[in-house]
Amino acid sequence: MAISLGTVLLLLPFSTKSGHISLVDALFTATSGVCVTGLVVQDTATYFTPVGRMIILVLFQLGGLGIMTFSTLILLVSGKRISIKDRILIQEGYHYKAAKDVKSIIKNVFFYAMALEAAGALSFFLYWQKEFPWPKALFNSIFHSASAFCNAGFSLFSKSFVSYNDSAWVNITLITLIVLGGLGFLVLQEIKEISIARIERKKFKISLHTKLVLTLTTVLIVVSFVFFLIMEWNHSLKTFTVKGKVLSSLFQIVTPRTAGFNTMDLNSLSFAAVFLLTMLMFVGASPGSTGGGIKTSTIGVIFAFLKSKITARESANLFYRTLPLELIMRAFMVVTLAICFICMSSFILFLTQPAASMQEVMFEVFSAFSTVGLSLGMTMKLNTVGKIVIILTMYIGRIGPLTLLYAFSRQKAIGRYEYVEETVMIG
Repeated sequence: MAISLGTVLLLLPFSTKSGHISLVDALFTATSGVCVTGLVVQDTATYFTPVGRMIILVLFQLGGLGIMTFSTLILLVSGKRISIKDRILIQEGYHYKAAKDVKSIIKNVFFYAMALEAAGALSFFLYWQKEFPWPKALFNSIFHSASAFCNAGFSLFSKSFVSYNDSAWVNITLITLIVLGGLGFLVLQEIKEISIARIERKKFKISLHTKLVLTLTTVLIVVSFVFFLIMEWNHSLKTFTVKGKVLSSLFQIVTPRTAGFNTMDLNSLSFAAVFLLTMLMFVGASPGSTGGGIKTSTIGVIFAFLKSKITARESANLFYRTLPLELIMRAFMVVTLAICFICMSSFILFLTQPAASMQEVMFEVFSAFSTVGLSLGMTMKLNTVGKIVIILTMYIGRIGPLTLLYAFSRQKAIGRYEYVEETVMIG
């Protein structure tokens, strides 16, 4: 419904400077907004009017904080009761531990989002007020702060942030918003509680989820940053200053966490760097966040399982805790389904976009499925079939492959019986 409404609004004459946009382009833009992807078939900076840009802002804000969050807020404001089933869904989406009051969960989500986006907008405004007239500086600041925190990747600059690759102020502000938006609201809540506990000199027990997310996020960023800097130092970063090399390397490693901005031409990257960014896009952000991908915790669970098999342990352990078998099966299901959808989308694009290289197609599909928004320039070259494929890929990537599977799967098994067991050779 959100995508449909966004499509209708973008089709209206006041949304575009030419007064016209094709149905498939409007649908693509609305889907990219609600799915917080950032892939564009029309330049956001030059094609849309201020009203059109505002519509896009509302769409990715809606998609970033979650459809359930906004729909629940409407019910709470209108005074209507929320069913127990819906309460459980909301609690599982944002707070996997003991059940909490739904009102407090929704309130915290909005508090963190609005507070961090406001802080980011203020930081941008202090920088851009010297470059643009204050109304334009203010809107640019609000738009990009929300886009960064929601990991949306939409920009009002035609070349994204390429012209700011040497600006520590802009880079650090963007990186901070992207990382915080990708951690998840449960992690942000626990970081706040840890900070308060330390100030008051009290003990606070951090959850396994938060430990895993913070550890993997740090490791992925630091290790990938070092690799990227070494690989591209005398390649794509050859003409950059030392400051620019460090900032650009760090930014290009953080943005595949489903943010979608870039501060350098991605087509200048080596094959190894493109592959690294593709893998980072596939992993994405963390559960309960504004980002996409298969999520950091999923990768953590899979590695814990593989480690248990290598060390001949019966159970998979993380930080001196045993992981339930159902959780491990769910992690493998997410990865398997994700790879299947990516392969299917890629194959169709290979058929319908014969002029595109394998690198362009694979990068585009991984970016769409993980709701990242990075592209090697293929998005604007897509034909109608190609656009529809990417639309579906963004949609499936945002709602999650497991959600799609459960939506079409049988609720109960027919018949209570089992077949005779027999093995097959594996590997």
